[in-house]
Amino acid sequence: MIKRLDHIQLALPHGAEDSMRPFYLLLGFQEIEKPVELQKRGGFWMTSQTLDVHFGVDPNFTPATKAHPAFVVDDLDGLAIRLSAAGHQLKWDKTLPAVRRLFTHDPVGNRIELIAG
Repeated sequence: MIKRLDHIQLALPHGAEDSMRPFYLLLGFQEIEKPVELQKRGGFWMTSQTLDVHFGVDPNFTPATKAHPAFVVDDLDGLAIRLSAAGHQLKWDKTLPAVRRLFTHDPVGNRIELIAG
């Protein structure tokens, strides 16, 4: 039986680590050291209070434009302002009236959902 989610993995192209880090730091993640045995593969790892995200290099990278993580955030409006100021496009979604959310894309095109919580 599944007990909990350990981490999610998002793909990135070779060499995109430095463009990805600032975006996920802006979302509130902190970088953690990737195990030495895995460092040669490229990519990096980040964590928040309750979730780890592993970023892995995919030699045949294609951004995930439909499948996506949905992160619940404390201050959606404040984060939206910071993302816009950093040049990220936002799409507010009102499809689910009881859920305040928006969609954006990380620097390599992966779709990201942000939900007010």
